[in-house]
Amino acid sequence: MEKLVIEGGRPLRGTVRVNGAKNAVLPLLAATLLSEGRCVLRNVPDLFDVRTLLDILREVGLTADWRGPGTVVTRVERHDCSVARYELVSKMRASIYVLGPLLARRGFARVSLPGGCAFGLRPVDLHLKGLRALGAEIGLDHGDIVARAPGGRLRGARVFLGGPMGSSVGATANTLMAACLADGKSVIEGAACEPEIDELAHFLNRMGATIEGIGTPRLVITGVPALGGAAAHVVPDRIEAGTFAIAAGLLPGSDVRIEDLRVDHLSAVFDKLAEAGVEVTVEDDSAVRVRRTGELRPVHVATLPYPAYPTDCQAQLVSMLSLARGISVVTEKIYPDRFHHLAELNRMGADVQKEGPSAIIRGVDRLSGCDVEASDLRAAAALVIAGMAAEGKTTVHKLHHLDRGYERFEERLQALGASIERQGKQAAAARTAA
Repeated sequence: MEKLVIEGGRPLRGTVRVNGAKNAVLPLLAATLLSEGRCVLRNVPDLFDVRTLLDILREVGLTADWRGPGTVVTRVERHDCSVARYELVSKMRASIYVLGPLLARRGFARVSLPGGCAFGLRPVDLHLKGLRALGAEIGLDHGDIVARAPGGRLRGARVFLGGPMGSSVGATANTLMAACLADGKSVIEGAACEPEIDELAHFLNRMGATIEGIGTPRLVITGVPALGGAAAHVVPDRIEAGTFAIAAGLLPGSDVRIEDLRVDHLSAVFDKLAEAGVEVTVEDDSAVRVRRTGELRPVHVATLPYPAYPTDCQAQLVSMLSLARGISVVTEKIYPDRFHHLAELNRMGADVQKEGPSAIIRGVDRLSGCDVEASDLRAAAALVIAGMAAEGKTTVHKLHHLDRGYERFEERLQALGASIERQGKQAAAARTAA
């Protein structure tokens, strides 16, 4: 199996460019199921999750091809299959994004309950609530979600999609895509306001949809008979940008320029870094400079829906705060069980305890390198950056989690001065194939 071997203690210096956002490109790709024309997506990151979704799209009748680095072209060629198989869907939770488009375009969809990262229960009830509101008949059969639109068409409706942990990005995306081809007007109250939803809505409008209220928790959609082709440039990945910023903040002496990002998408992350004593200088709307010169200070933070601090940057922040002077508290209000990385950090010498939905972090003087295992995508990134700050050698196992959301992560860290190397039988083959 592949692993990353890291020699800690080297500050990061230089410039890194942010790739297109995983959490934006996946719903954009799913939305191309609705199109009757050719769709072109640019700035597409080459990730395991992207390739998995492309495989699913091909099985349900699309041509989906890479046209040079970062560009994917899709077109619907046939409608004879509306089944997303367990063997593919089980690899990532975002496969659920094909449910709404298949149902709206073809009147029927059979999608296996999704898999993905293992950090607690993440039900799809709000996805199903939104589609049921549009008239879908939905049941569960042998582990598959089976959905039908009576008469072959969904109908416009009003639905509230707020949940116990706040708005749902996935449920908003699925309901929004389905409503574009429904008869009549739909209103989504309690819609997610994440930048990735804004990008999806603008893309759908370019395809011919009529969506109002973009960027607000109230989306109004007037259904249309059909959607055409369109193009999109995938928005920069705010979580990847946040990961690099936190990595720079963790390592004393680091000085990293992060470019091709959206500064306005990262206000909460940069605010907490500054509170912890990390110098963040905004150079323009698409570039920041992150420097660590002094000691880290403890902070208190809670993850909440956008524009608050993102859950996908929680694990990385815990790694950084493990070396802060004092006690920090990180409360997880999106996925309260998303703390599997704590045990691995404690193996490295951190002092972190879980109390309910919170991590209580008592800063230590140093971390010590050792063998650790990633439990999910962001935990993998958190362990990598912790290893870069630890004394001695750290080996991070189960890299398939990391590769789901970061393209050539270790190579880009190497370019910033990190001592990090991918080892294992598959490493050379994977690089050759890419």
